Amino acid sequence: MTATDGLDRIDRKLLQLLQADARLSATELADRVALTTAPAWRRVKRLEQEGYVRGYHARLDGARLGYGVTAFVSVMLEKHTPAAGRAFEDQVRAIPQILECHNVSGRYDFLLRVVAADLEAFGRFARDTIRALPGVKEMYSSFSLSEVKRDSGIPLADGGLR
Repeated sequence: MTATDGLDRIDRKLLQLLQADARLSATELADRVALTTAPAWRRVKRLEQEGYVRGYHARLDGARLGYGVTAFVSVMLEKHTPAAGRAFEDQVRAIPQILECHNVSGRYDFLLRVVAADLEAFGRFARDTIRALPGVKEMYSSFSLSEVKRDSGIPLADGGLR
């Protein structure tokens, strides 16, 4: 049994529609899945309560807001204990310029996606903030030269769900 066993075709379609445009009204959603408004809205509420929908967000343009640099920072911790990892993660969650943090396999322990105004600002941020995080032993930064694709959506085609 998988996490998607409880989803039927209409649930997947509702998720697909919400993912593409979370501002659709209950009436618009209902029309697009061939239901009346009340049952469609109940389905959306159930999908939210069951955790399929984790939130609704506006996607902002970082460059227009003054963030000209996106960096991917690999971080290695000095100690590989659960307490060291939690201490690092707890601090990272509180730093707005770190947009994503993933615990990864391989040489490094974490991969961060960071934004900064420019290279000089990133340099200060890396030195004063990232290096100061608990347990940081080593870090390696790569910079995005151009964004080729960014899709925050999850594939919902019937064939992709197991």
